[in-house]
Amino acid sequence: MPLRKKVRPSSASGKLETSTISSILNDLRESTAATDPLFQRAQTSLGGCRLQAVSPVSIGSFSVAQEEIQQLPEWLMKELLKGQQRSHSIGLMENILESESVHHRLDSSRSQWKGKIEQQVTLEQLQKLHAAFQDLEINGQRSLDVENFKRTLKKCMGSQNASDEKIEKLFMKIDYSATGRIHWHDFCTYMQLEYAEQDGSSARLKEVTFSLPATILEIPYGEPMLRMCSLSDSTLITAREDGHISFWSPQLKLKRSKMVFEKTHKKSKWLMDFTVMTPYNKLILGTGYTDHDECMILYGDDQGCVNILLLCSVGEVLRTWKKLPKLENLPNISLENATLSPNVTYIRWKVHGDWVTQLNYYDSIKAVISASSHESTALVIGCVVGATNVEQQMKEMKAHRKDSKTKKAQANLGAPSHRAEGDQIVFRIHKGVKSFAFNKKNNLIVTGGMDRIVRMWNPYMPGRPTGMLRSHMAPVFYVHISEEDKIFSMSTDNTIKIWDVEDQTCLFTACSKNTGIKGEINACHYIPGTRLLCVATDILAVLHLRLRLPPDPLIVTSHKKPVLCCKFNRVFRHVVSCSEGSVVKVWDFDSGKPLFEFGNAHGGSAITCLTFDPSGRRLVTGGRDGCLKIWNYNNGHCLHTLKREDKCDEVCDCTYVEVNRNKYIIGVGWDRKINMFYDSTENFHHFQKPQTHWQDDINQGHKEDILCIAQCPPTLLATSSYDGEIIVWNMISGHICHKFHIPIAAASVSTKNVDASVSRVIFLKTRAVKFELAAAILISNGPQGHLHFWSVFTGNPLIASFTPSRGKSLISSIAVTADDSYLYAADEDGYVYIHDIKDYALQDPEQEAPKYVNHWRAHLNLVLSLEVIDEENVLLSCSIDRTVRLWSLEGEYIGTFGQAECWEIFTPSSWKHPMVPYEILIDPQSMPIHPVLDNKSSDLQIPDQDKRTHDPSTPKEANYNPRPSHVTVTDEDIKEEISKRFYANTSSRRLKHEQSKLLNRRVSHGRPNAYCTINYYEVDSFPGNCQKPDLSVLGTDIFSANYQGAAE
Repeated sequence: MPLRKKVRPSSASGKLETSTISSILNDLRESTAATDPLFQRAQTSLGGCRLQAVSPVSIGSFSVAQEEIQQLPEWLMKELLKGQQRSHSIGLMENILESESVHHRLDSSRSQWKGKIEQQVTLEQLQKLHAAFQDLEINGQRSLDVENFKRTLKKCMGSQNASDEKIEKLFMKIDYSATGRIHWHDFCTYMQLEYAEQDGSSARLKEVTFSLPATILEIPYGEPMLRMCSLSDSTLITAREDGHISFWSPQLKLKRSKMVFEKTHKKSKWLMDFTVMTPYNKLILGTGYTDHDECMILYGDDQGCVNILLLCSVGEVLRTWKKLPKLENLPNISLENATLSPNVTYIRWKVHGDWVTQLNYYDSIKAVISASSHESTALVIGCVVGATNVEQQMKEMKAHRKDSKTKKAQANLGAPSHRAEGDQIVFRIHKGVKSFAFNKKNNLIVTGGMDRIVRMWNPYMPGRPTGMLRSHMAPVFYVHISEEDKIFSMSTDNTIKIWDVEDQTCLFTACSKNTGIKGEINACHYIPGTRLLCVATDILAVLHLRLRLPPDPLIVTSHKKPVLCCKFNRVFRHVVSCSEGSVVKVWDFDSGKPLFEFGNAHGGSAITCLTFDPSGRRLVTGGRDGCLKIWNYNNGHCLHTLKREDKCDEVCDCTYVEVNRNKYIIGVGWDRKINMFYDSTENFHHFQKPQTHWQDDINQGHKEDILCIAQCPPTLLATSSYDGEIIVWNMISGHICHKFHIPIAAASVSTKNVDASVSRVIFLKTRAVKFELAAAILISNGPQGHLHFWSVFTGNPLIASFTPSRGKSLISSIAVTADDSYLYAADEDGYVYIHDIKDYALQDPEQEAPKYVNHWRAHLNLVLSLEVIDEENVLLSCSIDRTVRLWSLEGEYIGTFGQAECWEIFTPSSWKHPMVPYEILIDPQSMPIHPVLDNKSSDLQIPDQDKRTHDPSTPKEANYNPRPSHVTVTDEDIKEEISKRFYANTSSRRLKHEQSKLLNRRVSHGRPNAYCTINYYEVDSFPGNCQKPDLSVLGTDIFSANYQGAAE
């Protein structure tokens, strides 16, 4: 076996391909055809006009001196000069005037910045702005205030392109520290970071990976796989050198297999290549391309020749070949005998200086592309039939048909011919080409070879590649261009990479350790229908491509991952939301449009909380990485990182406070301490440590993880922990004012794993300012869906407690209006409840719930943030269902951030109301028959049969004495039994799931049921013999045959 491989290397085997063509023999039949249209275009394109991509940057007036241009930062010039996406087509389009503009498709992520004034700055305007800053610096003014900045920018950009409002917002974005002045380097830094995050956002939209590890199938030891093909139903066909052909499902389940050679001839015969002729249901040793009744078979040999068999009347030819004497139980015909047929034309071109590694025929360009390891002829695009001597070839063919068959065979199988210079395009590539792929849509050829570089070519420009993808550490064995404009490449070290065609960036890399693919690669094949990459080594492996699912037009999401927090910025009128994927998104509050986003904010860790500084120009975020970070969120610039040195525990909540004219950022979390970080614009250190902890915090602070923090200016601060403890602090002295503990019902104490955590606390600030001693000024959530009202200044702190949720789901978020008149509470099932608390819990303890106003379902799952925007009468909410939504204070649906249609916040007709989100509409728990939506009855209530009303006309059953009930089953007993059966040994999350299943049970709507009522009666003195009753008084005996016949 090794000796045979030396004589016949696998790479020397003739590569065969098949495709549908449109009448190839027309080139031979038409004597007037002198030149192939393909190569007419190829020749004229070399000297033709090259179309340039349209750029948003005006470059028509580049009259500035070169040294003046070089003063601008290099990155800024590149970004401004970067117009549309890269184009691999040089523009070989006919009948296009030079003045005609060519439009290219824009990336959807780039349209997010459309309309921002910083995106409208051209290179010429930027140069003018730089010169204006330099003139001011010469005059001794190194920075600009907002008024001078407005005048300067209007002068450079034109008053019609820049309004005062937009310029002021741009100034505030740059002046994140609120100093009132900006420098030239501040402007450049802001622009650079915005362009960088723009590219990052575009890359996140193109995420693509393979599902790892690969599906592995151990195959029996034998000859190596030499090729794989797929059918229209995604069936994979594999072939070994010994002639063993197998058919596999996409899940690598063997459908059938066949050995094409006799066992006695296995060692002397081997399979070189195969292809599938789908219309004829044939598997042949060659590459066939059929259209109607014509076909072409190509193969390459070890002498660098491209051999072509042109067949007409294919069905007749195949039937003739099938009748020939069989050799090794297979119809067999030699090449010499095949060319004797009048329906077969044989062409042989000398193309390469070494063996042919791959060849394909592409009907879209009517050409054959072949590759070789020979550097000077690494890739060649050539015609099928010589375009310059067609007439001479036609005459020779007619003469040959009249001569003897022997002379024709000798003529056809003679020395190979050389194509004319105009009949082919030759690419010179270092170390040759091992594999290539062609894509007509992008007019792109991709090659890979021994030099480990994946090159991208325009098929009509062989002199220089349009792109070079460098990342492989071993020779590239296989390349493919998918329909999704992705390039797959695989090297001999079993490393697989996915590249983006437009950006020429690597999107995914998987080595052998990740995929589980080991051994020497023998064959690769990509199945477009099921997006499977099949690899054959000593094993057979399949990789499933995972793309971003196309968005459902009816379901809108704001983030790709659950949204953990959101907040409204009143200065810029923005909504900022943060997700579990460490992505921060900025939305326009007035229209719902996405404005900006940046990812990897906390190194991939989830962002759990956020707040703004008093100026609204800086964003503070906390994450599961244990850090607090300060951002200029308008361009994604991280200004400071606040972190403890010894611990990296999760930060659960944060707030911004001002104490004695000092400003602090406070973060709480799993370290169970209150961490205060001093905020000063004069601090130039990127990393900051917290201030010294309060003494009461060290000695008497929380014993469990702190989940929430709330402030009430000027002195009060409240924190809550996982064990149900609430502590109210004096921020000036650092002492504890009060400690509260959440009450737990006695029935819940016996139940294991009771969730006593308090995840939300909120102050009623208007009551605290009035210093009403008996009034409740603090609200917290608690176990079993309760809300608790606390008085800080009395001996009996718990003033009131009630359950807003009909399903007794845990309350996950709380918000109140500015005047503390209305309370908004959201639960784990996505419902929002409104209660009037204006006169609630003001003095004496309350036994009843506050006045109910309204409720609706805002999200599918847990609502993590609610914020009342009083000045606009709007409610902002976010949930782990990946959505951020706006509602009116009455519950009218305005829209979801990220939807295609924009809204106008001041125009109710542009709102989604009276519609509701589609996913909520179709969710079973949102159906009106659900007990949660019943305002009067409990979800576990069982109808009381004793309270039923009967019709007075109904005769009483006086002859029967109801048996007295010895066992009374109450509603409480039923609840306890259900709790023991379903909720024992379950956590709070599991409890919610089990309760949700009970709530979704089918309920009665008044229709007849199988069992309406079951009553038990005791029958006294029942006789042993039963006699037929006398019904003669009725005039008709119902047991008689006459009655039965009448009834029938």
